[in-house]
Amino acid sequence: MRPLQISPETAITLSKQLGVPIEQLMHMPQHILMQKIAALAETQQKDSSNDNEDKSQNNGSAEKL
Repeated sequence: MRPLQISPETAITLSKQLGVPIEQLMHMPQHILMQKIAALAETQQKDSSNDNEDKSQNNGSAEKL
């Protein structure tokens, strides 16, 4: 199996975000990497939507005061 064809900067970023050593990331099957990236994007999307809800609730309560 060939190593993934990604740039070193991308490999470092993905390694940090996924919590996986770079060596393991580079030899990870592509379909598994795509699943991990999709799961990461989903959790980031949930976090950002929760942050947006918190901000809107805080703005609404500030306006009432």
